[in-house]
Amino acid sequence: MALNLISAAFFLVITVPRILGAGEVESVPDLEKAMYLTVEGYPCVRLLNLSSEIGCSNPGSGKVVAPIVRFSNAHDQLDRLSTVLISIDEMQSFFLRVSSDLYFAKKVAGVLVEPSNLNKSIGFSPVEKFPQAAFAPYQSLNYEWNPTGSGIMWNSYDFPVFLLSEKSASIVQEIVIKNMKDNTAYRTDVAEFDLVMQTTKVGTHDSESCLKEGSCLPLGGYSVWSSLPPINISSLGPPKPILLTIVSQDSASFFRDQSIGADSPLSGLIALLAAVDALSNIGSLDKLQKQLVFAVFTGEAWGYLGSRRFLHELDIGTDGLKGLNGTLIEQVLEIGSVGQGLGEGFTTFYAHTEVDSSKTKEMLNALQKASVSLGTDNVKMKRADASNPGLPPSSMMAFLRKNQSTSGVVLEEFDGSFSNKFYHSHLDNPSNINSSSIAAAAILAARAIYILATGDLTLNLIALNSIKINMSLVEELVGCLLTCEPGLSCALVKKFISPSNTCPSHYVGVFLGMPSNIKYEQYPEYVDDTSRFVWNFLADRTATQTSNASFCTRECDGEGEVCIGAEPAGKGRCMISTTRYIPAYSTRLTFEGNSWQVIPADASDSMGLVDPVWTESYWGTLGLRIYKVQSSAYDHLVLLGGVAVTAVAYLAVIVTRTCLVKALKHD
Repeated sequence: MALNLISAAFFLVITVPRILGAGEVESVPDLEKAMYLTVEGYPCVRLLNLSSEIGCSNPGSGKVVAPIVRFSNAHDQLDRLSTVLISIDEMQSFFLRVSSDLYFAKKVAGVLVEPSNLNKSIGFSPVEKFPQAAFAPYQSLNYEWNPTGSGIMWNSYDFPVFLLSEKSASIVQEIVIKNMKDNTAYRTDVAEFDLVMQTTKVGTHDSESCLKEGSCLPLGGYSVWSSLPPINISSLGPPKPILLTIVSQDSASFFRDQSIGADSPLSGLIALLAAVDALSNIGSLDKLQKQLVFAVFTGEAWGYLGSRRFLHELDIGTDGLKGLNGTLIEQVLEIGSVGQGLGEGFTTFYAHTEVDSSKTKEMLNALQKASVSLGTDNVKMKRADASNPGLPPSSMMAFLRKNQSTSGVVLEEFDGSFSNKFYHSHLDNPSNINSSSIAAAAILAARAIYILATGDLTLNLIALNSIKINMSLVEELVGCLLTCEPGLSCALVKKFISPSNTCPSHYVGVFLGMPSNIKYEQYPEYVDDTSRFVWNFLADRTATQTSNASFCTRECDGEGEVCIGAEPAGKGRCMISTTRYIPAYSTRLTFEGNSWQVIPADASDSMGLVDPVWTESYWGTLGLRIYKVQSSAYDHLVLLGGVAVTAVAYLAVIVTRTCLVKALKHD
C-alpha cells in the first residue's frame, strides 16, 4: 500500500503539470475534461425476439476499456484485447469475420466505425438478401431482392459498436496516427465504452423472458390513417367501396439512431403526402364512386407491425378504425421506394402484382392512363417482369397473407431487385434520392387514384389534368424529414407540432404506455415526431372547410372534428377530418396489468406463426470516451522512481539528523 501511494504521488508530480500546462484548469471538472475526450457517436443496441437476440452490448455489467488500433483491412490480426477502428467499406467483411472466427472475436473489445461515404456501386446493406422472407405469400424464399444484403445486422455481438460522428472521427483518426508515429511504449490511448444492456445484466436473452422480467419493451409506435373526403359515419346511404393507398414510415439500420431511410421507405411517404396535397385541391371528390383512404404504417421493418395490427383492428372493429369496414376495401395501392426512378431523360416505375384479377388489371390500366396523361413529363409505368417470384418485400404482403384474393399493386423504382444499394443502412440518406423522382411518383399515383375513384363515371379530363404536384412541398418535405438542417425544426413541421428532436430518425422505437386500442384516446400520449406530423398534415389536407372553425387546445366539440396544429402555440383549429392514430405492435402481444405478455400463436393466423416479436433492451446511460493510460513498463518506472525518491529522502533525513545531533553535542 505504501509503495502504491508513493507511485501515485510520483505519477502526479510528473503528469499533473503537463495537464495544467495544456490549458487553464481551475476545477475538478476542468481536470476531467482535460484528461477525457467524450466522443460523439451512434450506438448499435441489443434487440431480442422469441428465439434469440441481435445487435450489440457490453459483455457484462461493467464498462469496457481497451487500446485503440487501426485496421488497414479486415484481415489484420489482433495480439491483445483491442478497440478496432474501421472504415465503413471494411465493416461488412469485418463483422462476417467476427461471426465466423471465434478466436478473433474474443480479442475484439469494441468497434468504432468511421462515417466515410461508400462508393454507390459497391453498396452496403446489413440486412438479408430477402428481407422478412417469412412473411412472403409465395415459396421462393431464396430469391435475392436485395443483392447487396449481408445479414450482419441480424447477428449478436458481445462487444459495443459505435458509428462515429464526422467531428469525432477526425479526432480519433488524429489520435491513432499520432500513436503510430509515437513509438514510445509508455502511453496508450484507450476507448471506454458504456453500453450495458439490461437484458445482459439480468440474463434474459429472448423477448418472452425479458418482458416477464421487465428488462425490455416491445418495438412499436402509432400508424396514421385518413380519408378524403372525411367519412360521415352517421350517413344512412350505402357505403362506398374503399380505394386504400398505403406507405411505410419507418426504416432500420445497424445503428439505432441513424435510421434515415431516405429512399426506403421515406421517398414513398413523401410521395403520398404530396399526392394527398394535390388531390385535396380537386373539388367534388365526394361525387366519385370510391372512398379514398390513406394509411401510413410504422413498424413495417420489424415484422410488418403496423399493417398487421391495422388488419387485426379492422377485424375486431376498434374505435380507432370507426367508419372503416375491411370488407369494403376493394383495391390497395402501395407506394414503395420511388426516389431513384429518374434515369436517361425519363422516370420509370414498375407495378408489382400478385393476384391476377379484374380489379388488379383495372389498377394497372389506371396507372397507364395516368402516365399517358402526363405527356411530355416522361413518367413511364411498366409492369414488373413475370419471372419475378411475386411481390417485393412490402406491406402488401400482410394484406395478401390475410386475404389471398386482395387486389393490389406495389409501385416501385425497380423491377427484379432493389435499386437502393443502401437498403436499411445509415447510408440511405438524402444523397441517395432525387426529389424529381419522388414528385413524378406522386403525380403518377395521384392521377391513378383519381381515375380509379371515378369508377364507371365519365372521367373528367379537366379535373385530371389539373392535378399537379407542388415541387416546393416535395423539396421541403425532403429537408424536414431527411436532414438535420432544417430537419424537424422546419417551418412546415413547426406549423403543426413541437418536435422533440431536430434531426429525424425513422427507427420505430419502443411502445410506451397503454395502447390506445385498449382504452381509446384520440390523441395518445406517447407518439413520435414523425407520426404526429403525418397525422396533422393529413388531417389538415383532408379536412372539410367550415365557416366558423373554432380554436382548440386539444379536444373539439363538433361531430367529426379534430384539433389540428395545437402543439406549437397551444392554439389549434377545429376541423372536420377523419384522421386517426392506430397502434402498431405485434399481434402476439397483449397489455395486461400494466405489463406486456406474449400470447400463444393462433394456428389460423399464418403471420402470427412467423412473428419474431421484436423487443429492445432497456439501458442506462450510453457513453463513449477516450483517454490515455500508462503502460505497465511506465508504471514500473514510476514505482522505481518513487522508491528512489523515498530512499534518497530517507538518507537525507538520516544525514540531516546525524549532523544536527553532532552540532548539538558540540555546542
